[in-house]
Amino acid sequence: MSEFTSHFGFHSIPFTCEVPIEKRFDAEPFSQAVDTLCRTVHRRMCAALIGPAGSGKTVTLRTLRQRLPEARYQVRYLKVTDLSKRDMCREIATVVHARPAGTYPALVRNLQERFASCMNIDGLRPVLIIDEAHDMRPDVLSMIRLLTNFEMDSQLVVSILLAGQPRLRTFLQRDTTADVARRLAHCIPLRPLSREETTRYIQHRITIAGGSCLPFDTGATEALYEISRGNMRAIDLLALSSLEVAWQSGQKVVDATNVTEARRLSIP
Repeated sequence: MSEFTSHFGFHSIPFTCEVPIEKRFDAEPFSQAVDTLCRTVHRRMCAALIGPAGSGKTVTLRTLRQRLPEARYQVRYLKVTDLSKRDMCREIATVVHARPAGTYPALVRNLQERFASCMNIDGLRPVLIIDEAHDMRPDVLSMIRLLTNFEMDSQLVVSILLAGQPRLRTFLQRDTTADVARRLAHCIPLRPLSREETTRYIQHRITIAGGSCLPFDTGATEALYEISRGNMRAIDLLALSSLEVAWQSGQKVVDATNVTEARRLSIP
């Protein structure tokens, strides 16, 4: 790939997921989401972050984690969610270092004890991030109510943050999960990038890859927005493919035809 990067004046391949959090793209939907999540955690409450795949949920959670000082918070992350209640409790127990147990009720008690110990003995506020929460079974989702019930609901101990795709919102609107929804201080949606934000995002990704100028003409950036509809993952995949198409043609600047060809090649 050295010929490819040198062709456009990059020092690294653009539009990959390997971006340090300090070089993330900062736009309104993400900054607002991080601020709301931070306020929620500071208040020891729970929230849900909802957006389609590729909308920036992971980078939002990474940014949140960076903003929570390790001296005050113990943040744990879990992504395995399509499990029974007992197996889900076991996974949570593993990531928070709670004592194992053979039964579901004992696991719940051990988790509550671990969260309380983290706050009262270690002096750290426990935060549990559950990613891909849209894959959780309804009865497992309802378990959140038990994990956050301390001293007959008179004490706030653990902040649980659910992150998932839009069907998570649908699950939370069901009667069977109403108790969980009522425990969420916020349900934060992530919207796609606007047309102007898409252009700024493309420029940002080119800049952090070492590019000194934008190798996409106006028609190409318009095509990238129209096809991706502002979804960052879709932008990344299509923009990189478009650069490769232009490189193979010996072009220094990507045009709309290159984007169309890249899209055609990406469709099975």
